[in-house]
Amino acid sequence: MSRSAPGAPELSIVVPFFNEVGTIEELHRRLTSVLFLIGLPSEIIYVDDGSTDGTAEALTAIADRDPHVRLMPLARNYGQTAALAAGFDVAAGRVIVALDGDLQHEPEEIPTLLAKLDEGYDIVSGWREQRVDNLWTRRLPSRIANWLMAKLSGVSLHDFGTTFKAYRAPVIKRIRLYGDLHRFIPALASWGGARIAEVPIANIPRPQNQSHYGLSRIWRVAADLITVRFLLRYVTRPLHFFGPVGFSSVAAGVAGGGWVLATKIVTGAPVFLAHGPLLLLSAVLVQTGIVLIGLGLLAELLTRIYMDGRHRRIYTVARQEPRALQEWSSPRPVTVPLRPGVLQ
Repeated sequence: MSRSAPGAPELSIVVPFFNEVGTIEELHRRLTSVLFLIGLPSEIIYVDDGSTDGTAEALTAIADRDPHVRLMPLARNYGQTAALAAGFDVAAGRVIVALDGDLQHEPEEIPTLLAKLDEGYDIVSGWREQRVDNLWTRRLPSRIANWLMAKLSGVSLHDFGTTFKAYRAPVIKRIRLYGDLHRFIPALASWGGARIAEVPIANIPRPQNQSHYGLSRIWRVAADLITVRFLLRYVTRPLHFFGPVGFSSVAAGVAGGGWVLATKIVTGAPVFLAHGPLLLLSAVLVQTGIVLIGLGLLAELLTRIYMDGRHRRIYTVARQEPRALQEWSSPRPVTVPLRPGVLQ
């Protein structure tokens, strides 16, 4: 890792908490031991996501006695994505490591993530290779979601859902998080060309034996999958998404209406009595197609306004090594030997 300015931390640890008072002291003890062995200027950012069980008081006590700790108490329980975003926003290190506060992630594995990051990657994700969660409520849904996310995003990770990741600060600070999109940070970062790797990590049972998530999150994850797919493929060209569906709907409606009209001309049968449902369906398809095309055009205009108004680029420049400027010098005159007799 490259060195930061004097006095500035090189490594920031972000840990969100929600009702984890029973694990705070042990986590902090193990975390400070690991950071002491790493030996880099570091800071620890504890984010209290509106806890109600004494977590805030325990974190305040730690922050009062440890100058390396920064405490961010949120006004209410916003969710894990918002808590992580709050920590990322204030992190000052060149490298940011995030992990959960329930001790399901071992702080002793932070050096493994940092070593992989030093190989030239921008994001290193932990991979819970041997899951210890319940098969039907955790492991199987997670495996399906990870497979879908890998296929939809083109990022070959086995475990998108774990919070235990190491990031280069410029990469994670470019990503605006909302909803529950913290699970899909590698997929969102891939849009900007981030280099992503994963390393196996231990997956141990929660000491409190209680998860804040259950089967109800499946529907939220499914909705986020659709959102991420749209963001990755169509965020800068929304008409490419709405256009084909809209034109197909218009074409189907016109074809149905044309068939009804041709039948009327050829057979003279009453349109509404013989083909009323088809005629109605054709009209609905045409109207739906026009609305979808209009939505696509409106989305294109909003995209242009957003990009132009903020002067955002649709590309990301890869990291470049600084090169010293060299002075220009006038070229030396080139002497071309002449063959005898060419010029007299």
